[in-house]
Amino acid sequence: MDREDLIHLFDSVDIGYVMFDSDHRIIFHNQQAKQLFKTEKLEHFSQLPLFVQEIVGKWNRDGNRLPTKIDRYRMHLKSFHWKGQDVSLLSVVEDIEYNELELIIRESFDEILVTDRQGTIKKISARCEELYGMPAERLIGKKTSELAHDAVFTPSLTPLVLQEKKKVSGIQMTKTGKKLYVIGNPIFDDEGEIYRIVFNSREYSEIEALESRLLETEDLLNKYREELNQLKQIVSDQKPVIYNSKEMNQVYQIASKVAQVDSTVLIVGETGVGKGMMARYIHQESSRSKNKLIEVNCGAIPENLIESELFGYERGAFTGANKEGKKGVIELADKGTLFLDEIGELPLSTQVKLLQFLQDNTFRRVGGSELIQVDTRIIAATNQELPRLVKEKKFREDFYYRLNVVPITIPPLRHRSEDISILIQFFVSSFNSKYGLHKQLHEDIYPMLCQYAWPGNVRELENLIERLLVTCDGNIVKVEELPSYLLENNTADQGIVVKSLIPLKEAVEQLEKKMITMAYETYKNTYKCAEVLEVNQSTVVRKMKKYLEDGGTKV
Repeated sequence: MDREDLIHLFDSVDIGYVMFDSDHRIIFHNQQAKQLFKTEKLEHFSQLPLFVQEIVGKWNRDGNRLPTKIDRYRMHLKSFHWKGQDVSLLSVVEDIEYNELELIIRESFDEILVTDRQGTIKKISARCEELYGMPAERLIGKKTSELAHDAVFTPSLTPLVLQEKKKVSGIQMTKTGKKLYVIGNPIFDDEGEIYRIVFNSREYSEIEALESRLLETEDLLNKYREELNQLKQIVSDQKPVIYNSKEMNQVYQIASKVAQVDSTVLIVGETGVGKGMMARYIHQESSRSKNKLIEVNCGAIPENLIESELFGYERGAFTGANKEGKKGVIELADKGTLFLDEIGELPLSTQVKLLQFLQDNTFRRVGGSELIQVDTRIIAATNQELPRLVKEKKFREDFYYRLNVVPITIPPLRHRSEDISILIQFFVSSFNSKYGLHKQLHEDIYPMLCQYAWPGNVRELENLIERLLVTCDGNIVKVEELPSYLLENNTADQGIVVKSLIPLKEAVEQLEKKMITMAYETYKNTYKCAEVLEVNQSTVVRKMKKYLEDGGTKV
């Protein structure tokens, strides 16, 4: 192969080749070598870049000719005998990663400045002009000490990096009036000496803004975390079970046992005793606790909608229905628990369909023909006497017996006075925490509250404690701040106090007036008063009007 063929061969590759003799005269080179070294003439070794001359000299001195990477080039030197003389062939290839790194530095949002160990700037990103007021071309090759002396930026962190030989940081002021936060990172060579120093700079105002946004994000995160915790408490009922009486201990022993199986449970008790809490306790203690607990108040849903609410409906089942149909709560509670409160309000027609579901866990949606099977546990609750409703033909007998597999009766608060004091303490602590208060009840209040009959049960007690704490001016709730019905009825047994003989009719009227007053102050609703006193609502209204006209105490 002659010289021309050799040159043609080497010109066809992307590797730069330079061949020189023992006197460092260049025998030949290809076009790629001239492009890499950015020169039009290559006749002698001295025309090669200085770093190439240095590395070749080092190779010849050490005898170590392993491939070497210098800046943007990877180089290798091979010596051999060719045409009667000793020659060396230098191969050079441009490092693609180096070009990518150059692009990253150039486009970096942070200002990046690279120096050698003497502090001479080797590379700098395009943002330098914005920060220092000078283009990159004017900064490359200058020493950081010179730039600091000219107040382009002050102080220079290069001496500190060289002294500490580790990452350092500091604040710099620029000639353009900008305040920078600068981090200097040393890069070491194989001998453990600093080879390069990389500085990252960012305007301090950007860091302050970032810190402010971070604090705002943290505040928002804390808010979401608090809301999530509140939501978890609502969904999973994290409120502890509070009781001290033997009666409630027996009730919760039964509840704990029935939670381990899927038997249908019927919870019976007066309004406000905690039937919903009992249902949530059973669900949380069961193997279904990881799935949904859906609560439905049967008395709050109109009779014409209750069936579709429970069982769902198919597309086009009735006017105004969702075009795609809708799942009912029984289907939504699959693998979980469905709590049906006020089950005594369920229409007879719906009782029939629910009875079928309790028998085989299957049902059909309203307007549908497909039989759907789900695994949903039913817990029901009522404040009514269902056997009486059965006798009155207002509740199906077969449905009652299907529900009444495991009955749990929660006694009213007046039958478990041992629980009142501990409930008071719990509610005081709970509302203090909720509202950021530090209030307590005067010690004389406790016996008065423990002697009261609590017709509204635990709910009435909870509402009263909240009312006392949020309306009290000081940190101690005094006896005189109690509602009048408690002040007038603080005898040991909450019975009738006979101070003297009076006509029986007058005594009955006094008692009637007191009872109506107590009921209205508790519920603020004549319908609820009528329910508790077991009279017609019209009777309550008439009696209240009568006592007002007679000039009695305002009701």
